[in-house]
Amino acid sequence: MYLHCLHAAATVYACAIHAYVLMTNHVHLLLTPHRADSLAKVMQSLGRRYVPYINTTYQRTGTLWEGRYRASVVEADTYLLACSRYIELNPVRARMVPQPAAYPWSSYHWHALGHPDLVVTDHALYRRLGGTPEERQQAYQALCQGQLSAGLVQEIRTTLQQGRVLGTDRFKDAIETALARRVRPGKAGRPRTSAHPKTHLAASEALCRGGT
Repeated sequence: MYLHCLHAAATVYACAIHAYVLMTNHVHLLLTPHRADSLAKVMQSLGRRYVPYINTTYQRTGTLWEGRYRASVVEADTYLLACSRYIELNPVRARMVPQPAAYPWSSYHWHALGHPDLVVTDHALYRRLGGTPEERQQAYQALCQGQLSAGLVQEIRTTLQQGRVLGTDRFKDAIETALARRVRPGKAGRPRTSAHPKTHLAASEALCRGGT
């Protein structure tokens, strides 16, 4: 039901979902919002449709999510595939399953095994892994066989929790220039330029986490 609501909301509000995992008490999404309000609208729609469904199905009342979702802008060229693996390997890190293919509620089954998934929109960086679907799946399986370093896992987790930018210093400089405010601790914001922020955000994604 969550995936049904997510697919419907992403279609209506122009959001491309690249990776996801549904855990027992939180959800991770990797997505590209194509409008300024796409992410907020998708999450709002999920709350309006999924929460009443859960409350009715399990005869409960009240809120479902602990608080507002957390989101981070991600530099695609450097971090997108790492974030995709971070998301889909979450059940393995949590020791729920020995391998990602054993967990049914993630986009790993599309990326690595080719199982149909209406929710997922392939990112260009994923498509570059191979010339055919089979080549891409094999390449992605090979990527997921290697563990993400503890440092990278912590970097992604901390950045998301703090709502900051995940990217190189050059990428963060561009974001700070575009927004005229700092996006990392201890660095002053830069003066606004004439460039529209979309110019600098065009190659970025949003990594979003909702939790209970």
